[in-house]
Amino acid sequence: MMGMIDVTDENVQRDVYSMEQWATDYGVQKVDGVELYTGDGVDYQLITQAPIGGGTTVLFVPSNLVFGSDAVVAEYGGSLEAAEYALIEMEQGLAQRLPLFRLMVKILGEYEKGQESDFFPWLNAMPRFFSNGVAMTDACFECLPPYAKMLSMNERNAYSRFVNALRKGYVPIDPNILNNDRIVKWAYNVALTRFHEIWEPSRQKLIAPMADMLNHSTEPNCDISFGGDGSCVVTAITDIQPGSPLTISLGSPTNPTPLFAKYGFLYDDCKTIFCKAVHLEDQIQALGYNYNELLIQTESGDIAPAVWDIFLMKVLQENDPAQADQFYMAVKMNDEANKKQYHDNYFQFTLGAMKEHIYSILGEVDQLTMQAQSYDLQTHPRVPVIVAHNNLVRSTFTMTANLLEQM
Repeated sequence: MMGMIDVTDENVQRDVYSMEQWATDYGVQKVDGVELYTGDGVDYQLITQAPIGGGTTVLFVPSNLVFGSDAVVAEYGGSLEAAEYALIEMEQGLAQRLPLFRLMVKILGEYEKGQESDFFPWLNAMPRFFSNGVAMTDACFECLPPYAKMLSMNERNAYSRFVNALRKGYVPIDPNILNNDRIVKWAYNVALTRFHEIWEPSRQKLIAPMADMLNHSTEPNCDISFGGDGSCVVTAITDIQPGSPLTISLGSPTNPTPLFAKYGFLYDDCKTIFCKAVHLEDQIQALGYNYNELLIQTESGDIAPAVWDIFLMKVLQENDPAQADQFYMAVKMNDEANKKQYHDNYFQFTLGAMKEHIYSILGEVDQLTMQAQSYDLQTHPRVPVIVAHNNLVRSTFTMTANLLEQM
């Protein structure tokens, strides 16, 4: 295990340009003008210095550099199967995360090889510092609003199950590595934040070095696909002007909090956020809504109709169950006229419930932000992204409160 990658220091310099040369030597091709860029020496991305037309192949990664979760199964065989069985025994819902577990195993296996790994230059170019839910401490969680806290803790809980399964001893990786919290957390975060998922011919997660350097945008200009031979192709889906970053979508553009919990960042162009009504989970499920429908506009504070629906449903259930059943049927039948009648008749009650929620969130966010800002940045370096998240919630809900006061 000579020449191990240093993951003990979260601020260690990433060797990204050696990775770029390695990728080129192994057959990665970029269209003229595309290059790696960093503004701070920490975060890197691909940008173009030349115009790119829509439909152009921007980047090609040969199959010999792409690794996926299915190949990990073939590589580790029964030992991996035993670890996966142990994982599912802990929590049945983690069966859907097995492809991610496999990528984590692959990264740990390559880490163990040190410089003898074919992927050493890529691994050595990976970030060591992450700000997502897995990287957060209990103190960080105590500074987050309920919805963000829930999602962030879900990520860390899944990670904890992964670690427990790995430490059963089935997978043939050095126990000294598996028992090192810094190493296994780093491997998990690399897998979690770099993969691309496909569904045909089978569902699996794949990582294509260099293609994983594309950042997120709510209006992406590129798309990633994989050929039948396992190679990766990045294609421009629109014309791209010089000086522009190459971007893909990493998740729903309507709700930044899941991306915050998974990737540890807030993107600058989010237009909406979830209404944060996690206390109305029963009403959300009953009416068949998803979180990406229960939104508030970040630029105006406007509330989506579905949010009014869940608050009215709660009001009716508490005061007139028979009317709640009728309103439920109106929602399910898409009977907009009947829904409007209910909203008109009970508006003052729904408005009162909405105000109570909005002001409660505002008060809570202020307290959580003050708590976060009291921490020492040396020991809690994830405070800035937590405060940024809370400030986004506060600015949006302040506009919403102003709108409600005018109704």
